[in-house]
Amino acid sequence: MKWLQCRGASSLATLRLFCFPYAGGGASVLRRWATAFPPTVEVCGIQLPGRGPRIREAPYTRLSSLVDDLGEALRPYLQPPFVFFGHSLGALVGFELVRHLRRHGGPSPVLLVVSGCSAPHRPLPGSPIHTLPDAEFLEKLDRLNGTPRAVLDEPELMQLLLPALRADFETYETYVYSPEPPLTTPISAYAGLQDTRVSHEHLEAWREQTTADFSLREFPGGHFFLHTAAALLMEALCRDLSRAGAMTTLGLHA
Repeated sequence: MKWLQCRGASSLATLRLFCFPYAGGGASVLRRWATAFPPTVEVCGIQLPGRGPRIREAPYTRLSSLVDDLGEALRPYLQPPFVFFGHSLGALVGFELVRHLRRHGGPSPVLLVVSGCSAPHRPLPGSPIHTLPDAEFLEKLDRLNGTPRAVLDEPELMQLLLPALRADFETYETYVYSPEPPLTTPISAYAGLQDTRVSHEHLEAWREQTTADFSLREFPGGHFFLHTAAALLMEALCRDLSRAGAMTTLGLHA
């Protein structure tokens, strides 16, 4: 299935953890997560068009179109219980996908984890960068510290990756929030303590998007703390899975 790269699948798997990548990221970014969970958890990374094995496909530039197609593609795999985790752009994708499933009578995840992302009803921070000339766009990417310097310093490689990167930022920066009733899915918001792009206030505002439990967890690091504080994040995620009602399923303890 071209949309998914799953790791850790076994006959013992009783929960799927769907991971939505940040701008420019692919399913392989979260591949190593599979070893952090017991065999009852199957980690499924979402592989978007325009990168990895789908690099010849045109990337999306609007979140609504992406969510519509993703909802249709993933429907056969959304057998409860399952969890959505998304970082930055991926958090918006996960959130809007939950709302899409609700509108179409689909199942709901037992937990939505939104990482490194302001609440959707709050204005997105910063000025748009997806229309900047290549040199300025790459300079902005460098400041975010999400693209390895070795990649940025390879002109031929960057020319290959630029279309997907620009498209992802356009998807994020053109997103328009439409009010709907709060979700009934618990939400956990994760943040980097030194992340200057996402304020504590805008993270707390995720609380308004659910009538169920809400928690906010902060980790050392900047916007890409999910890499620099990966061990701490995994511990927190395991606890949140337990608190969300998957304790007996996963064999985890709160």
